[in-house]
Amino acid sequence: MQLLEMQENGIYIVWEIDDEKNLKLLHFSALPFCREDIVAPSTDYGFRFVEMNLSGFDRPFERHGNKYIVTAPGYRLKYVKHTDERWEEGRRLIFTLRDEVTDVFVDVFMQFYDGEPIVRMWQTVRNEGKETRTLEYISSFNYEGIEKEGLLSQDEKMRIYLPHNSWQREMNWKSYTLPELGMELAQPSDNQHSSGMLRVSNTGNWSSKEYLPMGYIENTEVGCGLFFQIEHNGSWHWEIGDQNGHLYLAIGGPNEIYSHWYKNLALGESFTSIPVAVGVTNKGFDDAMKTLTAYRRIIRRPNEDNKKLPIIFNDYMNCLWGKPTAEAELPLVDAAAEAGCEYFCIDCGWYADGDWWDSVGEWKESRKRFPNGVKEVTDYIRSKGMIPGVWLELEVMGIYCDKAKEVPDDWFFVRHGKRVYDRSRYQLDYRNPDVRAYADSVIDRLVQEYGVGYIKMDYNIEPGIGTEIDADSVGDGMLMHERSYLEWLDGVFVRYPNLIIENCSSGGMRIDYAMLSRYSIQSTSDQENYLKYATIAANSPTGVAPEQSAIWTYPMNHEDVVSSEELKEEVVFNMINAILLRVHQSGHLAKLDEERKKLVKEGLDLYKNIRRDIREFYPFWPAGLSNFSDEWVSLGMRGDSKCYVAVWRREGGQKTKMLPIAGLEGKQAKVRCLYPSYAKEKFEWNERTGTLSVDFPQEKRARLYEITWNEVELP
Repeated sequence: MQLLEMQENGIYIVWEIDDEKNLKLLHFSALPFCREDIVAPSTDYGFRFVEMNLSGFDRPFERHGNKYIVTAPGYRLKYVKHTDERWEEGRRLIFTLRDEVTDVFVDVFMQFYDGEPIVRMWQTVRNEGKETRTLEYISSFNYEGIEKEGLLSQDEKMRIYLPHNSWQREMNWKSYTLPELGMELAQPSDNQHSSGMLRVSNTGNWSSKEYLPMGYIENTEVGCGLFFQIEHNGSWHWEIGDQNGHLYLAIGGPNEIYSHWYKNLALGESFTSIPVAVGVTNKGFDDAMKTLTAYRRIIRRPNEDNKKLPIIFNDYMNCLWGKPTAEAELPLVDAAAEAGCEYFCIDCGWYADGDWWDSVGEWKESRKRFPNGVKEVTDYIRSKGMIPGVWLELEVMGIYCDKAKEVPDDWFFVRHGKRVYDRSRYQLDYRNPDVRAYADSVIDRLVQEYGVGYIKMDYNIEPGIGTEIDADSVGDGMLMHERSYLEWLDGVFVRYPNLIIENCSSGGMRIDYAMLSRYSIQSTSDQENYLKYATIAANSPTGVAPEQSAIWTYPMNHEDVVSSEELKEEVVFNMINAILLRVHQSGHLAKLDEERKKLVKEGLDLYKNIRRDIREFYPFWPAGLSNFSDEWVSLGMRGDSKCYVAVWRREGGQKTKMLPIAGLEGKQAKVRCLYPSYAKEKFEWNERTGTLSVDFPQEKRARLYEITWNEVELP
């Protein structure tokens, strides 16, 4: 038996190679390894570093049910070799495993990042045997023993943080104990092996329509956590279950049971799994998100947008609502320029004489809406010192689009011999070179003829499990399409490196770092209630780097009578929703009174002064992650000697709130209210406890504070 032990960037990792050449992952943690924490014998089928299922083999052990444990031939993969390399990002380990029966090999890649306790992992399965093999499942990360440190039972000490995500209810984190998830201990703790599990999956092309592709697991007794993100723009799956007396975490991409995916590998063929990033912490959730933020900044495409953080005006929310015309746009352009916006995006409808929804696909301007052409408006936008943008939905064609009637079925997803419909649109298949060429022609025309520098790339359908054309399985067709779309997107940025493309899918239905490693900005929601949006805004840096997290701010237009004070506070609340992230300004600015226009401009001017910090600072949550029912919400952005703290009070009876600022206990600090300038609410800093107390006598109030400090400790 041989142990391979390492500590890299604060991650303690231990593998075991037993006498039968089984490679087992015994430890992956922010804490050192203790052999006595393994309560059950290290069985031949347990603690597998890789789980892989091929068709036609027995899975002999455990009551696995639908769990991806004791996969075959995963349980009999043998260690062949490993290499230890140095790459620009950091250390890279590559393990090679082999199934001796089939001669199928698995190469396991582990990329470390200097200074960050996180690893990116992916696998390549190679068929070196004598016959075609069908791959049904391959893990991207598999670790048994997530609960093993400490003396308390797993029911008492373990907490699972799930990032629920759905339309207008994005970034909705909840924390659960195992009993609350129906997974309490009911067998001897050293021999638990039930058929149940916690399963979190996505099937389809909206990668985050029910959950963000990430999670956080905490052992509260010993104070350590494990966190991860799945970097894929389609189907994915992770599970926590019991095996061999321990709890395991298995993370992967599409699979046969949950995603209708399998892949035939002929002799000499290979398949590479989706990447997964997994990190550790012994400092809690905020520290985990700090690491993820740093990692996201490393892996994404270098671009000027995430350095400059320009302010975008978009005409949709609480404004034109998808009914743009030249007549309506021109006064908005004036108002946006006056407020200090730097990009102006014409949203949906610019191409349709009537209803825009089911006629998308040809992207030719509507002369009914724009009698002198869209270029008249884009030229006017440029004359006002802003860069023009337009809305697109290039992955679909509406059922009433003439182009969709002319092209063959292999342009689209097909199942059971029929085109796939969803919400009166067809799903385009980006494996088809003609589809990619058509999409390129649309981008080229908009950039070259209209001078467009910004595209809001929307995506409003869910085409389901995939397509049967030229695919081993419908899930295989889906995965190949998704990878082809990413390759197409890479080509767009090669041609137009300074083009800003916003990732939008009915708001936040596709928040993932397959997309966001390319796109520089992410739409977070279509939420129309600015009070509710505070929760989405505050929690958004969990799923998206702050400088990529686009938040609507839309001063309200009222038909009913509202007091001047209420109108002002609505503007302030809206502005603070976005001011620590990326500003997506909207609202009918041209119709605002002068006082509210000045408040918008004051907020945008402040944003221009602090945005250089946002691109480098890290998020933290003084009041914890926000629930939609919370009266008080808070988000902080922190640097080495300064932080910003946004505070919102919605509706309720608590007029004061104390906000702990971690790490500032006993530090001399100064606090000032940055926005709005007229604010008179009381606030107080307690140096001994490192807490900011605020007093908001009125409901529906928001304020932004700056805290600066030095390292001098109080006597």
